[in-house]
Amino acid sequence: MEYDNCISVVKSDLIVAISLAGMMGCFAMGLLANLPFGLAPGTGQTMYMAYNLVGIHGSGPMSYSNALGLWIVEALFFIAISATGLRAKLGRLIPPSVGLACAVGMGLFMAFIGLQSQQGVGLIGPDPSSIVRLLSLKSLTLWLGIVGFLIMSYGQAHEIKGSMIYGILFVTTISWFRGTSVTYFPKTVDGEARYKYFKKVVDFHKIKKIAGKISLTDFSKGTTWVSLFTLLYIDILATTGTLYTLAEIGGFINDKGSFENEYIAYLIDASVTVVGSALGVPPVATYTESSTGMKEGGRTGLTAVIIGIFFFLALFFAPLLINVPPWAIGPSLVMIGVIMMRVAKDIEWGNFKEAIPAFITIILMPFTNSIPNGIIGGLGVYVVLHFHEWIAWLVKSVLKPRKKKEIESDAIGADNTSEIP
Repeated sequence: MEYDNCISVVKSDLIVAISLAGMMGCFAMGLLANLPFGLAPGTGQTMYMAYNLVGIHGSGPMSYSNALGLWIVEALFFIAISATGLRAKLGRLIPPSVGLACAVGMGLFMAFIGLQSQQGVGLIGPDPSSIVRLLSLKSLTLWLGIVGFLIMSYGQAHEIKGSMIYGILFVTTISWFRGTSVTYFPKTVDGEARYKYFKKVVDFHKIKKIAGKISLTDFSKGTTWVSLFTLLYIDILATTGTLYTLAEIGGFINDKGSFENEYIAYLIDASVTVVGSALGVPPVATYTESSTGMKEGGRTGLTAVIIGIFFFLALFFAPLLINVPPWAIGPSLVMIGVIMMRVAKDIEWGNFKEAIPAFITIILMPFTNSIPNGIIGGLGVYVVLHFHEWIAWLVKSVLKPRKKKEIESDAIGADNTSEIP
């Protein structure tokens, strides 16, 4: 009972912290940069923190407080490279095949989580002999989650706006009715406690357990520094690409390949990460769903400000938001995996120098339950396959000026000889 109460408090803390961080990020982007981009904790960064750093029930190599400290330090690095203009340059150094593969790999990773029993619909679960197995199909919550996924799928296929929200709302609403086989409020101690808080509907929850819980004691370990640079890579890859993609969708890109207030947008994107970490949540970043507002005509910072207002309203509905069941969230994770899979078509599968690193990146993320493993594996293979080309380019670059100098020297000698009477 005490453990369940603690989980409930932490969930409420996270809802309030995410709402506050998202609200401040959106207001800053709208008022200072005048861009219609929304900000919230990034998917890739959140997954990395939850499953690779802290781990399920704290089973990872790092405590939650040390993970927040890591985010703070990473955010300061990120602000520095954004302020000096290195962010865009570093983003261009990322191999396109590996960058695209990261999105695909993260999508598969999210879909894998959405199918599991602990955080998703409960279709698959652990098995001692085959690692993963199909669970019982008799679970009614599983079938309710599948119906939710079909609602999302139909909406996506017919371009119905908000289809993912409709799917989540349908499953959640059905699960809120008591006395059914799929209720999220069963007649148990845990169910009664959840239902008691749910009945409040409106409640301004004060953050109790996660805000300011920052520790820097793990920086004496080499693995912490590896995690730091992995986070930097994910941030550079994800947020830089997202900003440019949204700017392109909005028609903000100019002839030089940049957009108005780009520098301010980068600084806001990096700075809000510090705010999020101080509140106890993963890095806040610009998210791709902002394109929805632009498709509806949003072209100014007013769009971001309106998003911020909705984040503000979410502060008062923690009792409702905390009681969205996992079988309602799981289908949305699978659908996000489908959406992120679309970029796989842009990988040069006919070129093995690009296809092999991309494939390694993709399969390592879900199979090793680790985003950095996929990134490191893909980059490592890419370097090996292109190493001889870089050596050849380097040798050619060194010899070319020398050869040019010899030709000029011979020409001068010939001129001097021709002048002899």
